[in-house]
Amino acid sequence: MLTKGHGYDEAMLREMDLSQIEEEEIKTLFEEYVGGYGKQLLNASQRRYFETFQRGLLSDLDRKSIEPIALEYLGGREVRGFQQFFGRSLLPDTELLVRYQELLAESISAADGFVSVDDTGFVKKGSLSAGVARQYCGRMGKTENCQVGVFLSYASEKGYGLLDRRLYLPQAWFSSENNARREHSKIPDEVCFQTKNQMAADMIRNIHEKGMFTIRWIGCDAAFGCDHKFLRDLPEGICYFAATNRSELIFLSRPEMNIPTSGKTGRPYKHRRPSFPPVTVGSIASDDSIPWVRRCLAQGTRGPIYADIKCIRCVSCESTTEFGNYMAPGNDIWLYIRRYENGDIKYYLSNSSEATPMETLDRLATLRWSIEQCFEECKSYLGMTHYETRTYIAWHRHMLMVMIAHLFTLRLRLAYKKTLYHHAHG
Repeated sequence: MLTKGHGYDEAMLREMDLSQIEEEEIKTLFEEYVGGYGKQLLNASQRRYFETFQRGLLSDLDRKSIEPIALEYLGGREVRGFQQFFGRSLLPDTELLVRYQELLAESISAADGFVSVDDTGFVKKGSLSAGVARQYCGRMGKTENCQVGVFLSYASEKGYGLLDRRLYLPQAWFSSENNARREHSKIPDEVCFQTKNQMAADMIRNIHEKGMFTIRWIGCDAAFGCDHKFLRDLPEGICYFAATNRSELIFLSRPEMNIPTSGKTGRPYKHRRPSFPPVTVGSIASDDSIPWVRRCLAQGTRGPIYADIKCIRCVSCESTTEFGNYMAPGNDIWLYIRRYENGDIKYYLSNSSEATPMETLDRLATLRWSIEQCFEECKSYLGMTHYETRTYIAWHRHMLMVMIAHLFTLRLRLAYKKTLYHHAHG
């Protein structure tokens, strides 16, 4: 039985099927794991604070922020030093992130790797925390005073983990009226406004260029999937499986593009137009001539995951100035429609080849859960939402520390061949 106080979070260990592992075994693997970051830390003090915070995140403490962890493990005199470690120290953040990514790649990189992109909200009080604003918070399902982070995750047959993170800064934060707020939250001068989609695209390019992970697929929700530029700009050789909304337009087959003869007014047309109009993906879901097919998408921890599916080969629509205000045909794509048990319908587009087996598309439809599983585990057990710091740098450091702790739980599960919840959530 694990001890309280300095023990590991028993609820976390039970959820991750690790509760039968002896605490001494966990301790040995933990010391080996945190030692793997020693070369990236600049001195003994940084190594001490780093190891202590990792212990705190994995512990059974109710609050896993700087002060409670410092008080529990180091004593009251160390609270200020711990705060400076997060907010002011010359911590080599980039080197730590790269080392983390190297260890994650060693653990789970595989030929059919799937990268997911998503954002998640962190409800906050006040107005001084970096990037805080009244904005949509997906976690609450409504507009709240919150910070929003954009994250990437990686999933394969070996497991899953978070790849990178960026704090979203609303455009209002870059107005002259907010100079004082930016200075207070220590936002670097070189940081400029980016949309969430631009931030995600930058992170994807960055991780792809490093070459640590084999990336076959990119998955995203409709906030990214409806952005045709985001999809077009993905690195070459990577296919997307992207959610979209029911109003997305497609062509059921490839139309010819011709300049029509003059209309009733006698005025000639200037631009080529498609020989037939596009349709919405929502209309395909309600089209009885295209039947729903009951399919088993995956084997979950509670048994097979079934869903009603419509899947057709079609042609994407592209808005282009060459054709005036009319849509033009783009690439051949898959439209994959999934109807859930409660009647909800989700729409996905994929630019994978015509030869892609249906079994592959079914598997991709279940892989989006992996980033949600990362959020769930990190928020429920590893203190992802517990930070009390306000600065831009400290937010990124806290998230990296949580990602590092999460990777330790993954390595435990791999070491003891425990269930990794692969395909557990449809």
